[in-house]
Amino acid sequence: MVRVSTERFEELVREAMESLPEPFLDRLDNVIVVVEPEPTQEQLDYHGLSRYETLFGLYEGVPMTERGSYSPTMPDKITIFQRPLERHSATEAQLVAEVRDTVVHEVAHFFGIDDDRLHEFGL
Repeated sequence: MVRVSTERFEELVREAMESLPEPFLDRLDNVIVVVEPEPTQEQLDYHGLSRYETLFGLYEGVPMTERGSYSPTMPDKITIFQRPLERHSATEAQLVAEVRDTVVHEVAHFFGIDDDRLHEFGL
């Protein structure tokens, strides 16, 4: 397990977001990315997970593929959970890679790519 400060973890998330290809960054509209220490029990319950299961990130919103005449009011939200990612990583280099994979995974959900398709891509 590796631990970093909240500021360092937020920097890793920011760097992961900035590393996304420009065509994806240009289309990320009305979405915020936040860091939280752990998922809430409500978030775990909603996704059918026990408190012993791991959730690295969470997309909450209306995927682009389902928007139709979507009129944005409140932004969609991507949450990256620091402590589960730290517990899963043995080194800071591994943490960097896990954060990037999680960011890519959650951004993919924003674009309407489901977990089954992500697993086909190796994510």
